[in-house]
Amino acid sequence: MASTFTRRALLAAATAIGMLAAAGAAMAEPIKLRFADSTTAEAPRSKALVEIFAKKLEGDFAFEPYFGSSLYKQGTEIVAVQRGNLEMALMPPSDFAKQVPAFSILTAAYLVRDAKHLKAIFDSEIGDEFKKLAREEMGVVVLAPAYYGTRHLNLKGDKKIMKPEDLAGVKLRMPGGEAWQFLGESIGANPVAMDYAEVYTGLQTGAIDAQDNPLPNDKLMKFYEVTNQIVLTGHNVGFGLLMINAKLFDSLTPEQQKAMQAAADEAFAWSDQEYVKQEAELIDFFKGAGLDVYTPDVDAFRAYSNKKYLESPLSKDWPEGMLDRINAL
Repeated sequence: MASTFTRRALLAAATAIGMLAAAGAAMAEPIKLRFADSTTAEAPRSKALVEIFAKKLEGDFAFEPYFGSSLYKQGTEIVAVQRGNLEMALMPPSDFAKQVPAFSILTAAYLVRDAKHLKAIFDSEIGDEFKKLAREEMGVVVLAPAYYGTRHLNLKGDKKIMKPEDLAGVKLRMPGGEAWQFLGESIGANPVAMDYAEVYTGLQTGAIDAQDNPLPNDKLMKFYEVTNQIVLTGHNVGFGLLMINAKLFDSLTPEQQKAMQAAADEAFAWSDQEYVKQEAELIDFFKGAGLDVYTPDVDAFRAYSNKKYLESPLSKDWPEGMLDRINAL
């Protein structure tokens, strides 16, 4: 009887332990993914993350977005991710270049041609090389590029800007950092560092004469209310790289990693197309709002900019042969 009782007790105990383990697994907290970005919640890339990326990962992950630099000041997000104080961010290559100068080539004017070219870069061995640099030298995993739109000039006043020389003395707001400031110089302007959230007031008060952004951003931030013209220079393709702390990513199961990658790809496939669609529609919107929208001598801008970059110390950090490889795609 004693042995029977013991066996029954052991079976009951094993069953109880199994039930507790199952209950514990069911009650496991989703992995928190705090995300920070400087743009608004209404931007296509923001909607893509909230409505596609986050929903695809529900269950295993809890995505917590913070937009409008509400959690971290613009430009500080990468360090926060590296330290583990933030799990994810979407950052332009200029911020990567602060730590790994090779990324500065991706900030150059007239390098990335459009959304398709951007995708081709990161689908190629070139993209793999930049992802490897980010992981090995920064401790972050780059999941996917996100197209923001092509940057154009947006100015106060009615002076026609047809060539780079016409921008002499024009105070052009650019984000902080060497790469961004040089981009402003490379098209002939006098760059002024200013946070994104301050640009509307800066234009309104005259602290700056101009700003450059993709057309969807100009509408979203209502810059057209305090400017008079948009010059379609197309001097830079704006994009960010969705990144996650490498230690966190490596702690995930292969299935979770695969799901996260697939969710990022799907989210930005939608977002990229939404930006392209908006860009095509917004020229008429801005003309309707009373702005003068026109195309300058883009070849003159491109030649001026290329010369500036190739003569600058920035190009010395570019990986050998990378310029030709990117242009060839």
